[in-house]
Amino acid sequence: MHNVALKQAEVIIDVPFFDVDAMQVVWHGNYVKYLEVARCELLRSFNYDYTDMSDSGYMWPIVDMSLKYVGSALFAHKIKVVATLKEWENRLRIDYLITDIATGKKLTKASTIQVAIDIATRQMCFESPAILFEKLGYAKP
Repeated sequence: MHNVALKQAEVIIDVPFFDVDAMQVVWHGNYVKYLEVARCELLRSFNYDYTDMSDSGYMWPIVDMSLKYVGSALFAHKIKVVATLKEWENRLRIDYLITDIATGKKLTKASTIQVAIDIATRQMCFESPAILFEKLGYAKP
């Protein structure tokens, strides 16, 4: 893999009431939504969000996701979600860290893997398309 300056984005989320359970703790499935918000911000940072992907002839479904819950986000707390692009040559691997802003406490670590699918053929690409390298500022090897 190329040595590239890490692409990273962060978002701040005010935990809304509709994301929590009766104990005012964020329901575990809602963390996936928080990852998506940060992932979209990361993709926008290098001009390759989902609309750009589609316009370039590729879709990038998530094929793997891993989450480790370390602590709990609570109603009305502010959380920070940091998304970091770790791999891009054959797939997109994005790592995430969710922390409580007030305490700095780590709440969740996660990662997602996305692969390119050629929209016209519906075939999975075994390496990332040239457009991704272009968006990241590199020539495809």
